[in-house]
Amino acid sequence: MGYKETYEAWLSDPYFDADTKKELEALRGNEKEIEERFYKDLEFGTAGLRGVIGAGTNRMNLYTVRKATQGLANYIQSVGTADQGVAIAYDSRHFSPEFADAAALCLAANGIKAYVFESLRPTPELSYAVRKLHCTAGINVTASHNPSEYNGYKVYWADGAQITPPHDTGIMAEVRKVTDWGSVKTMELSEAKEKGLYQVIGEDVDASYLEEIKKLVLRQDCIDQMADQLTIVYTPLHGTGNIPVRRVLKEIGFRNVFVVPEQEKPDGDFPTVGYPNPETEKAFELGVKLGREKNADLILATDPDADRLGVYVKDAKTGEYHPLTGNMSGCLIGEYILSQKKEKGQIPQDGAYIRSIVTTTMADAIAKAYGIRLIEVLTGFKYIGQQILQFEESGKGSYLFGMEESYGCLPGTYARDKDAVAASMFLCEAAAYYKTKGMTLWDAMLSMYEKYGYYQDHVESMELKGMEGLAKIQEIMNVLRQEAPKTIGDYQVTVIRDYEKDCVTELATGKTTTTGLPKANVLYYELTDAAWVCVRPSGTEPKIKFYIGTRGNSFEDAKNRSSALTNDVLAMIEEVKSR
Repeated sequence: MGYKETYEAWLSDPYFDADTKKELEALRGNEKEIEERFYKDLEFGTAGLRGVIGAGTNRMNLYTVRKATQGLANYIQSVGTADQGVAIAYDSRHFSPEFADAAALCLAANGIKAYVFESLRPTPELSYAVRKLHCTAGINVTASHNPSEYNGYKVYWADGAQITPPHDTGIMAEVRKVTDWGSVKTMELSEAKEKGLYQVIGEDVDASYLEEIKKLVLRQDCIDQMADQLTIVYTPLHGTGNIPVRRVLKEIGFRNVFVVPEQEKPDGDFPTVGYPNPETEKAFELGVKLGREKNADLILATDPDADRLGVYVKDAKTGEYHPLTGNMSGCLIGEYILSQKKEKGQIPQDGAYIRSIVTTTMADAIAKAYGIRLIEVLTGFKYIGQQILQFEESGKGSYLFGMEESYGCLPGTYARDKDAVAASMFLCEAAAYYKTKGMTLWDAMLSMYEKYGYYQDHVESMELKGMEGLAKIQEIMNVLRQEAPKTIGDYQVTVIRDYEKDCVTELATGKTTTTGLPKANVLYYELTDAAWVCVRPSGTEPKIKFYIGTRGNSFEDAKNRSSALTNDVLAMIEEVKSR
């Protein structure tokens, strides 16, 4: 059936409600929009669903959410774990509560109990809740840091991590099998509650989750000493972080925590930022303004589902606030944790520091300095969670820290996804510790550069929307794969890692080995002078991403090298695009 026929079917089928039909009828004559909404089903990938909210098969709506949940329910039943239930959380986005209930009532209609949070909660707490409640799976309704017109649906498995093989492919296969909308089950909320298939959860899980985070504190003495002298500004960017971040900071002793009032309340329109991404300068405008008013030591921002943390830190010498990238803040937390554990004699011989392949190689230098293993995984925090599970199952390996360049890290094993609540706590603890030494977090960052080398990491994204955009992204990857560059700017390419072909090629010798990681549409170029470039399509947005890493002789030298290499990469891509 073509997109026009599918569009007409939605208008005529009594299964779809009147509001949906009214929205679709208003599109009549707008062929491009109708095609965009109906040319395919919204793809259920390894990260679940993510898309623009609206009516249609290629949109986030009650029907696509129910369909995905029916596939998940079928898979759960096929593996015999339906009696364990599913935990469900949601964020502040439009229709998040409705989508959460749609999923819960579909599960209930399939005889699977849903544990639904009473109100919005952070992604890492959902990860924790899956394990705490011994559920077989979890669902989180969120589009993370995407613009306000988006929503999404992430699926977790029993270990608390987002789905990985074999469950990801198994669930995707079951979702694809659901082709008849009439086969998608649902149930009235009152009936689900009466049958004990819908249970509201809240404070009991909140308290337990925060206790696990507080157990990780390493220097309570420093917090106590500096509690009145450290000033913190925080913004939840209209998302889920407001209550848990403030609560954990208060409970461990910090007293001077100021929240950006304009961004405190949950709001799916994200009116003060539009694009609620803590990577962007605009997201921090109000935070920096308040930070200057309060003379804050650091300014924190969490994204809408509070799994990613952005931070600005004060330079005591100039009074200016410097933004830290996810690589910088992750390494700062990792270094702090490892330094304190070493001082306490708590670094095990089989300790491991885990990072994604697009994360700074400064992490490698840190791991080496502390005599622990550095493990590379594919992009996606679920692969870090998978490593933790392997450690637990094998009894070999002790997780010490894991991070991604995309502003996410996890300092413990209580959850299996990145946690901005815990990261906020640790950055504030580290700030208190360094303040006892007469240092700011910016001083600590500069000290790390002196110790490990001046690493500079940068990410560029090229947005290519719609069907044509997807085709162009794939074309760029195909050209780079088939006509691999031997030089990029002033750098020689020494090694090419093609994760889709599971092949690592040394250009000087022609020797090939395997990547040792699952297949993924990613190309990685190791360059001379410790530089590197990685290219991959985004798994959650209509973008192709370019990751650039350099190491210089000074902070300024590293920045100049990074800027030059970035320009060379973009010029190379523009040449490929113009073909």
